[in-house]
Amino acid sequence: MSRKRVGYFEGTDSTLLTHLICQGCDTIPISNGFDNHGRHVRLINENNRLDLLIGYLHKIYAPEDAETRYQDIFHICRIYRMPLLLVVPRELHDSARELLRGIPEEVHFVDPAEQVERALALLGG
Repeated sequence: MSRKRVGYFEGTDSTLLTHLICQGCDTIPISNGFDNHGRHVRLINENNRLDLLIGYLHKIYAPEDAETRYQDIFHICRIYRMPLLLVVPRELHDSARELLRGIPEEVHFVDPAEQVERALALLGG
C-alpha cells in the first residue's frame, strides 16, 4: 500500500504533521511563492499531485499584485480534485468565507483543535 502524500504550507502545526506521518502519510513542504518553504504550489500537476494540502488562511490569501493568489490555489485543487484544509479558528469561519470568492468543494475549513481528525478523515483514515 502506498503512503498518502500531504503538502503543507509553512507554519502548519508540527503535531498534526507528526500524526500524519505516524498514520502512513508522507509530508511535503509547499511554498506559496513568498516564503520559499518548499515546492511552489503552482508546480503541482497530475504527476505529483497530493492527497491533501494543508495550511493557514494567511498562507493562501495574498495581496492582489501577488504572483500566486488563493484563486490559483483553488484552481489547482479543483483541477486535480485535491482537498485543501484551511486551518481557521471556528469563530472566524464566516469571516474567512467572506474573504474568499468561488470556494470550491475541495476547500474545507477546520478549527485548529480539530485539524488532526479532519485531516485523517479527508485522507480516508
